[in-house]
Amino acid sequence: MGNIFSTIIAQRLSLQEAAVGNTLSLLDEGCTIPFIARYRKERTGGLDEVQIAAISDWNERLKEIQKRKETVLKTITELDQMTPELQQKIEQCWDATELEDIYLPFKPKRRTRAQVARELGLEPLAQTLLQQRERDIRSAAAHFVKEGVEDVDAALQGAQDIIAEMVSEDQVARQQLRQTFLRSATIASKVVKAKKDDDEAQKYRDYFDFSEPLRRCSGNRLLAMLRGENEGMLKVNVSVNDEEAIARLHRHYVRGSWEISRLVGEAVSDGYKRLLEPSIENETIATAKQQADEEAIGVFTENLRQLLLAPPLGQQRVMGIDPGFRTGCKVVCLDRQGNLLCHDAIFPHPPQRYRMQAMMTLQRLIGEYDIEAIAIGNGTASRETVEFVKEALQSLDSKLPSPKVFTVSEDGASVYSASKLAREEFPDEDVTVRGAVSIGRRLMDPLAELVKIDPKSIGVGQYQHDVDQTKLKHSLDQTVEHCVNLVGVDVNTASQQLLTYVSGLGPTLAKNIVDYRREHGAFQSRAALKKVPRLGPAAFEQCAGFLRIADAKNPLDSSAVHPESYAIVERMAKDQGCTVGELIKDKARQKEIDLSRYVSSEVGMPTLTDIMKELDKPGRDPREQIEEFEFDPNVKEVSDLIEGMELPGIVTNITKFGAFVDIGVHQDGLVHVSQLADRFVSDPSQVVHLHQHVRVRVIEVDQRRNRISLSMKHIKQ
Repeated sequence: MGNIFSTIIAQRLSLQEAAVGNTLSLLDEGCTIPFIARYRKERTGGLDEVQIAAISDWNERLKEIQKRKETVLKTITELDQMTPELQQKIEQCWDATELEDIYLPFKPKRRTRAQVARELGLEPLAQTLLQQRERDIRSAAAHFVKEGVEDVDAALQGAQDIIAEMVSEDQVARQQLRQTFLRSATIASKVVKAKKDDDEAQKYRDYFDFSEPLRRCSGNRLLAMLRGENEGMLKVNVSVNDEEAIARLHRHYVRGSWEISRLVGEAVSDGYKRLLEPSIENETIATAKQQADEEAIGVFTENLRQLLLAPPLGQQRVMGIDPGFRTGCKVVCLDRQGNLLCHDAIFPHPPQRYRMQAMMTLQRLIGEYDIEAIAIGNGTASRETVEFVKEALQSLDSKLPSPKVFTVSEDGASVYSASKLAREEFPDEDVTVRGAVSIGRRLMDPLAELVKIDPKSIGVGQYQHDVDQTKLKHSLDQTVEHCVNLVGVDVNTASQQLLTYVSGLGPTLAKNIVDYRREHGAFQSRAALKKVPRLGPAAFEQCAGFLRIADAKNPLDSSAVHPESYAIVERMAKDQGCTVGELIKDKARQKEIDLSRYVSSEVGMPTLTDIMKELDKPGRDPREQIEEFEFDPNVKEVSDLIEGMELPGIVTNITKFGAFVDIGVHQDGLVHVSQLADRFVSDPSQVVHLHQHVRVRVIEVDQRRNRISLSMKHIKQ
């Protein structure tokens, strides 16, 4: 199957067949997508992770089609209806929809009206009707009157039922109607009358009486309508012009204007209305839903990627604060490795309002633990807590450097704090302490902390509970794996959860690495990883390049250079008359290297180029630098907003129809895609990214629906 799969995938993805074939071979050998993309560029022609993932997905899709074909061939053969032509047609088919069309007439089904008619021996009469040559069809039908067939009308009705089913299962008819739906279908939704005044239904008010061409219906609108239907608030249907569709079928099946032709026409119309049209409508909705799912999953995964690759503060002493009003603010102090040093609770806000006592506690903790940065969750009481903390910092000893203050997304922190993992990490602490620790650690390294949380709980998607959950999980897992391996992992400080996503590891080997590290101490070299139980040569090959050993004896162990390429770097250093460490530090010597001297049958220019990039900036974190942010101090509630007001904000979520921005009023505003820039924007992610600091203008405030409309047009960013 390898060759045919390579050919099909190369055509579908517009890639070189040789590159696709080599990629499939590497995947079959057990290589991971990050490893192939980073360390096997010669074999893939430099394909990136997105292309390799697409090849992998298509490969799995074709395998599923192959399995389905085997079932189809077996079933038709057992029915003793297989012909050489039909077998060839099935074997050459690599389209799932087309395969099901071929199989439909033979597919085991419930006892239909047509099946009953066939059991009564009426199929020859149906064939006579279809030929439309018999002038006196009622006389011909009289020969079929017998037990079970009361009269001529019953015989003709049975024959028509057979024709109706034949039309609905005809491959040409189905494809013809499928194209009609694709070109001209309309999607419509109406409110269920009994729910019209229901408060829950109001969020679907835009779809109470809505219709538009299906091909223009965006994925988010489709998913919204389908969710409304699932909740019993809306009724959704997809339709085409039935008269035109039936007329097209009549031109194909009906010949002449005799009585027999009229009967065939009635059967064709019945087949369309009762069987064919509902089937293609359901299929069309399913296909549109699948496309909307893929679009939503694509947006979700891109948002997740941006969130995971958010700028880290790095190893600093951090205070994490989970803000609150009635229950107070939970405060934790963490060391530079993220370990919990202490925790306390303060009550600076109403109704408790022990403001001075809270300020003294905060100042004491900052001085006692030499806090360098403060992370405050962005949930309830966030703005008030930020203001309180900044007031407290103004009273600190001016001789000491004041900690920087950052607002951190706390989406999913409560999920983590109640998880088994959090209980294992902090068995003696309650959920509030664990949540505050998560907030503090997110500032230090978002990636390392967020991998502990189910991506669906992080709050950067839309309609994530409405899309195909298997595809969503697959895509999100790939995204996390991509981000972890892009950044690289310090094997001596990484958690088991973070190590799980490293190329070639997984839960078992990640646990074994942590257990070995706990028993034997820090790893001194990458080679020492081979001593970890069950971490064999294959796993070492896949993971080694993505694991870092800080301050290792061999400086390459802290870089992205794979151990299999160490000998090449050592040759380069020897040719330059220096050590590897000296070569890394000396940019002038690096520039003198002629890479063509090191090209071999195994190592090509792509790998050598990557090596030189890594020698130039070994182990460099690809993430950006973190920046402080401050909301407008005069705007704290929705009621403070005035149309035309220009405000600073933070992008919290990105969808296909725009970006949501936090402007500090406890309700995110929407910058519609049409308001993102002074030019046409087709994809919001081309203009903004998560956690970006932006300036926006208030253009509308709908307090009843709790909606804020914003614009970034004509504003310098």
